[in-house]
Amino acid sequence: MRFPLAAGALALVVAVALSGCTSDPLAEEYGGGGTSYESDDGAFSEFAPADRGDPVVFEGTTDTGMVVSSDDYAGEVLVVNFWYAECAPCRAEAPDLQKLSLKHQGNGASFLGINIYDQAEQALAFARNFEISYPSIMDANSGTARLAFAGHAPPSAVPTTLVLDKEGRVAARFLGQLQAPSNLDTIIRELIAEDL
Repeated sequence: MRFPLAAGALALVVAVALSGCTSDPLAEEYGGGGTSYESDDGAFSEFAPADRGDPVVFEGTTDTGMVVSSDDYAGEVLVVNFWYAECAPCRAEAPDLQKLSLKHQGNGASFLGINIYDQAEQALAFARNFEISYPSIMDANSGTARLAFAGHAPPSAVPTTLVLDKEGRVAARFLGQLQAPSNLDTIIRELIAEDL
């Protein structure tokens, strides 16, 4: 009788230890209620309107020298992708992000990159190579854009893609390389249609 009890206790200890290795504070903060959803591996999370928290306020200078801020995207869905040029998963997902940005351009959604390591020359070369038409904030020197999204995007988890609703709140998050562009496409369309 003691063996099953000991096995159960051991299983609980292992589960707690493993959850400590993969703890996701954002998922814990937004977990439960409404239609919030997180994939089994934690790579994809979607948050119900009541679980989205405050709007993200940010500002930065793009690879072309323009200053952009959250005010520039007020009232529309914004897809924010954290990346850098030598990141292999970033390179792999770039064509999918570009296709989706063109599909939704002028239809209520915009895309914005946040480059966390490179200088403008490298980012522009990447954009030319992958035919990326949307801007990227250059955040390597200041880190202010990453700070604005702290709690929503782990600073070392690159690539990460966040989708902000029309109020500027994080409505969905993809950790790591975008595996199913159709999921991102669906979320963008749902958020465009969303009546808040």
